[in-house]
Amino acid sequence: MFSLSAFLSYVFVSNFTPGPNNIMAMSNGSNFGYKKTFKFVLGVTTGFGIIILLSSYLNLILLNFIPKIKLFVDFVGFVYMAYLAVKILKSKPQSDDTISNNTNTFLIGMAMQFINPKVIIYGITVTSSFIIPYYKTNLSLFLFSIFLALIGFIANSCWTLFGALFQKFLMQYTKLFNTFMALLLIYSAISIIN
Repeated sequence: MFSLSAFLSYVFVSNFTPGPNNIMAMSNGSNFGYKKTFKFVLGVTTGFGIIILLSSYLNLILLNFIPKIKLFVDFVGFVYMAYLAVKILKSKPQSDDTISNNTNTFLIGMAMQFINPKVIIYGITVTSSFIIPYYKTNLSLFLFSIFLALIGFIANSCWTLFGALFQKFLMQYTKLFNTFMALLLIYSAISIIN
């Protein structure tokens, strides 16, 4: 049975926790403002949506040809989410001092998704664990891809808008924020194997 709360918890944690997309959006937002960073955010959103759609079809093909792979994919999803939870719990605030200012473009934002392991693994796990077992039509896969890309857009926009302010908040309350995010991930991971 589809667990909306587990799905949304995983989507929220994966999209709103620090990662390459959000850190670059925050850095670009603090350096250039939201309006000038909007093209980068659109590039991230476009690439993100493409990765989700490709992941959906990859998982659909795998599950159609090898139905027994579902248990393995669920286990891998559980292990990955648990790993992320531990990593988030132990992480410290990241500095954006090393991020180049030449990254504030649509193409960089989009292309970055195809080399971003967090996005690729997220695409595979969210589609295999929460979407493909319940929804298989082209329309539903397309709509979920749009929905997840929209959530990614909102997350990137938040990180861009709050730029330096959000960075200061995270530095001050890192442990509390990371604990909350880790608990949400553990909840999502457990729901996959139940």
